[in-house]
Amino acid sequence: MPTTAEDLRRTGIAVARTMEGYDLPVIDVTHPCFALSEDPESVQALYDALLRDEERNRRVPKFLLRMMVKSAAKRSRLFRAMFGSGTSYLDGLSTYAMKLGPDNLLPPYDTPMDRRFAATPHVTFMRLRMQQMAHLLADWLASKLTASDRRELHLINIAGGPGMDSINGLILLACKTPELLRRPITIHVLDLDGAGPFFGERAVSQLKAKGGRLHGLDVTLTHRPYDWKETSTLETLVEELVWQGSVIAAMSEGGLFEYGSDEAIIANLKALRADGRGARCVIGSVTRTQQERARLTGASQFKIIPRGLEVFAPLAAQAGFRVGEIRQTAWSDQVELRAI
Repeated sequence: MPTTAEDLRRTGIAVARTMEGYDLPVIDVTHPCFALSEDPESVQALYDALLRDEERNRRVPKFLLRMMVKSAAKRSRLFRAMFGSGTSYLDGLSTYAMKLGPDNLLPPYDTPMDRRFAATPHVTFMRLRMQQMAHLLADWLASKLTASDRRELHLINIAGGPGMDSINGLILLACKTPELLRRPITIHVLDLDGAGPFFGERAVSQLKAKGGRLHGLDVTLTHRPYDWKETSTLETLVEELVWQGSVIAAMSEGGLFEYGSDEAIIANLKALRADGRGARCVIGSVTRTQQERARLTGASQFKIIPRGLEVFAPLAAQAGFRVGEIRQTAWSDQVELRAI
């Protein structure tokens, strides 16, 4: 029987409405329906499955593979977003829907082909990437916030879509030490596309409702249109937050550090750091350089730059950051940057 929004609500999963008017579940990495095992054996098994899929696809003649992709795109909105959109990047809401997992999909993402696609190892690694980002944020906040210091907390999410990595960082912390979050909290999503932040804002509202993971907390999600090639909006925002004496952290999952140029990465990190007065922590995903894993990212279709940490770390250093904690998936390293 197909999953419904009410089925999900009965299991304790929040559901929010998109700009197009349909419902999607709100990812909560503390819930069994979304949490992924991250032990070495589970990650290795997932990677082995990914390699088997790739090997199977390589055996299919290219003309036949193209026909299969075209057919699948007609039957799957998720598949179409990945392979049939004609763009060089995935939009934030489609990327989000892919991370829901095959058992949590709702219309219009719930065809049999959608579910098959959502169950693939490649998409599962995308889910794991977001989970790792959330844990990195929660760990940093837990080490820096104190219950006695009630300064406002501001999380800047560049190319963040719904900002679900930031939201889940708060959920993780709220489950362990909610007293650290007894302060005004704002998630600033800086993204050209408004559909993702629209959903994120409504997701936060549902999580703050009675019984929600963020109930009783003063959390707001806002959206600012942003092109990371022009940092004036970011610079102004950080200056405002510095003037207010806020605690500032930033994130970019599958965004700036994977698609941005070297120059854009340095400029945005400098804007975030604000000469040592701004963000003390920036968390992001960095595509790895190994030939096998670079091929798995679909770099030929999307304009991903597989620079790896050996190239990325010196760029971050130019902007005043060093690499701290690292969590890995098959094709990317999720890194915590600490202000020097």
